[in-house]
Amino acid sequence: MHISSGIPIIRIFSESKAKEFYLDFLGFTLEWEHRFEENFPLYAQIKRDDLTIHLSEHHGDATPGSTIFVPVVDIDALHSELLAKNYAYARPGVEDLPWGRNMQITDPFGNRIRFCELRAS
Repeated sequence: MHISSGIPIIRIFSESKAKEFYLDFLGFTLEWEHRFEENFPLYAQIKRDDLTIHLSEHHGDATPGSTIFVPVVDIDALHSELLAKNYAYARPGVEDLPWGRNMQITDPFGNRIRFCELRAS
């Protein structure tokens, strides 16, 4: 038996705001998008490195205000990259916590992504 890593589904309410945040700001790549018909809700897959996320405009797919915990290597490099983009809606900081260095960013829909460089045990 083998269990693969999960793919979180994030509820979005605006395709343009989601793409601005996830693609332009966070640097994800759009892998595919799906609609049952034209003018129907978007369902899309984005990816950056080993992290895959599904974005959904479909009612009931996910709860707004969810949180994803994402382990990272070299949080300072990610932090510098994001600050250099001068995104008007987020200027994240890095916080030292007992388990690691954490950078939390909230998307335009109230979902949180917690990037964390875990401390060595």
